[in-house]
Amino acid sequence: MSEWLVLAVAMAAACAVVVIVAVVRDRTAPEDDDPSETPDVIEYMTMMIGVVYAIVLGLAIAGVWEARSGAHEYVRAESHALHEISERVRAYPPDARDRIRDDVNAYVGHVVTTEWKSMAEHGRTTERGDRLFERIRADVTDYEPGSDFEAQAYQPLLDQVTAADEARSARAGSIEPTMPGVVWFGLIAGAVVTVGMIFTLQIRRTGRELLLAGLFSILIAFLLFLIWDFDEPYVRGAEESLAPFLQLFPGVKG
Repeated sequence: MSEWLVLAVAMAAACAVVVIVAVVRDRTAPEDDDPSETPDVIEYMTMMIGVVYAIVLGLAIAGVWEARSGAHEYVRAESHALHEISERVRAYPPDARDRIRDDVNAYVGHVVTTEWKSMAEHGRTTERGDRLFERIRADVTDYEPGSDFEAQAYQPLLDQVTAADEARSARAGSIEPTMPGVVWFGLIAGAVVTVGMIFTLQIRRTGRELLLAGLFSILIAFLLFLIWDFDEPYVRGAEESLAPFLQLFPGVKG
């Protein structure tokens, strides 16, 4: 299901529930019900619950955004290190240069076509990806420079291999969702309580009040969708995550 369709359904459902409950409550209210009798303490509690939930939502959004940015940075660092390896080996003889470049391209092709799917479906990298990367490491570390010019390029190549290895390990460690299940329970329960507190203020079936209640519920649904969408950057928004690999290695199709 498309992410935008999920967002539209969530917002429409939240708005519809609030409007239906408000209409049913208004029709079933006793004739002597006076909406002006809302106690001041309830207004204060409603305000405080809204403030506390807004803080929780803000912290959750900041957390998933930071995790998403970090995940994209790991991919960018890995792809740039691999690209530097492909470029710096021009100092090597043609046979060694072509072998290293072929192994880098094979690794990148596996990452964008197979490993990314494994990360999304199974939450882990692949053993073949590990083997392909080890082949790149072996190609670079086992080569014996035959001239001073090649020797000058050897250590920077080792540094790039180390950088790519660290970025790959960090990418593997950032696959799991940022928000644990207990946090999602709190976010959803808080949304229900926050929206439900609207009805303690004796909301009536006037167009203005229904409009405000619907917009408020849509806002809550949108913020929860935002957290859900940012929670797994390698699953949702995979094209954006893969962009550094595809830009630096245009011959590889994801």
